[in-house]
Amino acid sequence: MLRRLLTILLPAAFVLVAAVAVPIGGVVAQQRTQDVYVDLLADAGRFAALARTALETDRTDALTREMARYEDLYGVPAAIVAPDGQVVGGSGSTERLTDVVAGVTTRSGITAAMAGARPEPPAAVWPWTREPLVIAEPVGRDSEVVGVVVLVAPTDRLASDVLTAWGWLALASVVPLALLVAAALPLSRWVLRPIRRLDAATTAVASGDLEVHVDAERGPPELRRFTESFNTMVEVVRRALDRQRTFVSEASHQLRNPLASLRLAVENLAPHLSGPEAREAHEIAIDEATHMHRMLNSLLAATRLESITGTEPVELAEVLGTRVDRWRALCEARGFVLDTDVPEGLWAQAPAGGLGSILDELVSNAFRLSGGTRIEVRAEPVAGADRVRIGVFDDGVGLPEEERGSAVDRFWRSSRHQNVEGTGMGLAIIADLARESGGQLLLEEGLPVGDRPGFGAVLVLPAALPPE
Repeated sequence: MLRRLLTILLPAAFVLVAAVAVPIGGVVAQQRTQDVYVDLLADAGRFAALARTALETDRTDALTREMARYEDLYGVPAAIVAPDGQVVGGSGSTERLTDVVAGVTTRSGITAAMAGARPEPPAAVWPWTREPLVIAEPVGRDSEVVGVVVLVAPTDRLASDVLTAWGWLALASVVPLALLVAAALPLSRWVLRPIRRLDAATTAVASGDLEVHVDAERGPPELRRFTESFNTMVEVVRRALDRQRTFVSEASHQLRNPLASLRLAVENLAPHLSGPEAREAHEIAIDEATHMHRMLNSLLAATRLESITGTEPVELAEVLGTRVDRWRALCEARGFVLDTDVPEGLWAQAPAGGLGSILDELVSNAFRLSGGTRIEVRAEPVAGADRVRIGVFDDGVGLPEEERGSAVDRFWRSSRHQNVEGTGMGLAIIADLARESGGQLLLEEGLPVGDRPGFGAVLVLPAALPPE
């Protein structure tokens, strides 16, 4: 983000400095050209005054020598052009001066000077200009013009002077440009610091950490107000989620005792019932009370799963070690065989503090729903990908492929499991937690036995490095 902002600010600084330096460069070129033009114009005026006297007296030798010395000193050819366009004198031979004048006649004001008018000042000379400056000064005025003094000044030295002045101007522009560039970096950091904190806080919230708080004391006023609004929003969301979880948990706990009392009261009615219809209704009431009790337990388990927030690197073998003894005891009690295959040193980025509860839920599903006799928990790295697979597999009846997509929907129950304990929320919550951890939950075939394909619930999680 800092790099992108600097790519905007730095060109803007260059444009700002150029917007000041370029007009100044134009003024410098115009001023240098004007200075040279004024000097040449004064020289041409002096030659015109001398030429008028020389032409009237027909004594041009002194004027010719003066013009020759002028060309030797300044390198500017000077010529006197008669009204008929012929060169009648100047700083050199008539043939050479005729060629010089002929080369600039179409681009000069010689014709206007013949009419007694002084030509317009020339345009600015730029470093790339190659055309000479042509000064045409009439000898005489109005209808008494007897000729024109023409000075053809090369612009090489003037263009070089302009280029040198531009170089010094560019060098001087480096100072404000350097100051602007130096100011751009701390300014960008000052502007972006609150945005970085907000970005980090947003990432933390997205991973489930609702305890995050962003410092709203620094940065531009608009970002400070935005930060305060962000903190308020996170606090409102956190309180709402806390109230929701607290309500579900407390409601489930509070309903347990009345439900237990209701079930006990219904069971105590058995000796007072007579007739098959009354006993059937009594059994239905007991079954419904039992089902409600199981539903409350499942809701409590789902609440515990949904309270998991954030991610952390965990070693899978270590997590498994805290659970496997209890799973084996449950397997022995229910007639299942449990196998595990989780290598040491395999790390994954898993829901913070929740991978054990997730595996408990998956193993519990295998106990309750599989209809098999074997459960296997195994983990392995995914070849060619920065991922880790950890799954719970059974040898039960499994789920048809067309039902696997619906199995991660909340409250969905297979038609074969309608009377089995559970809420239909476990796999949906686990799938959400896997996505929030950067992974996914896959439902596959398990441990095939005969015509039973078995069932497998596989967590694919990002691989992680051990914390230092």
